[in-house]
Amino acid sequence: MAYDPGALESALAAAVGDDPALVTELRAAFVGSIVAHADAMKRARSDADWQAAAWRLKGVAASFGATRLMAVAQGAAEARTGDADTLRRIDRSIASLCG
Repeated sequence: MAYDPGALESALAAAVGDDPALVTELRAAFVGSIVAHADAMKRARSDADWQAAAWRLKGVAASFGATRLMAVAQGAAEARTGDADTLRRIDRSIASLCG
């Protein structure tokens, strides 16, 4: 899956219409959520915790059309718990969304 830079903005606009303040608020909630799920993966001590955080991250990404992050989260769910390379990919994908 490729990252579509307009998908997140389109999803936000579709969710709240043409209200810049609500778009800003929803974007902040989205970013806070994906950062929290990534942090949960970094703190995971069991395979179940790791996978749950990865699936939550994937779900939030899918809800907002963040296809690159969604694909990375899918890979993370299949990766070894605590895999440093996977965590770096997640951080880079989040950084690309936060621009």
